[in-house]
Amino acid sequence: MSIWNLFKKEKKSLTYSRFSEWLDTAMPNNIPAEVVAFCFNLYEDSGKTWTLELVGASTFDADNSDWACDEVFTTRDNPLTWHEDNDWKQVLSESEQIIKDYIEKGKYGKELKGRQGLAVGFVDGDLTLL
Repeated sequence: MSIWNLFKKEKKSLTYSRFSEWLDTAMPNNIPAEVVAFCFNLYEDSGKTWTLELVGASTFDADNSDWACDEVFTTRDNPLTWHEDNDWKQVLSESEQIIKDYIEKGKYGKELKGRQGLAVGFVDGDLTLL
């Protein structure tokens, strides 16, 4: 192995296993009582790299996605990042499906769906309510 291989970033894809491992680690042990809704924020980075974070919000309004800006907590300091050579629509669709799977069988699934709202979307776009 060349020394240059040590400096290359491993290009990992988004899988249910990676997502659940990340979220199980990133979620606080005690969700603040003020959290009434959760939102998974997606970001498109450079070089076909994507980032996902979770925020807990103190408000929820199904008709106004600005509720997701009322952050009580966030995993912003510990996001999930992956490489995927797809367009944003495909990344959003895959992310939605993995989150839905997690809600059904993940460690914090009941906690996520037990609030007033749960959404996913790009920070500069529309939210999809789950």
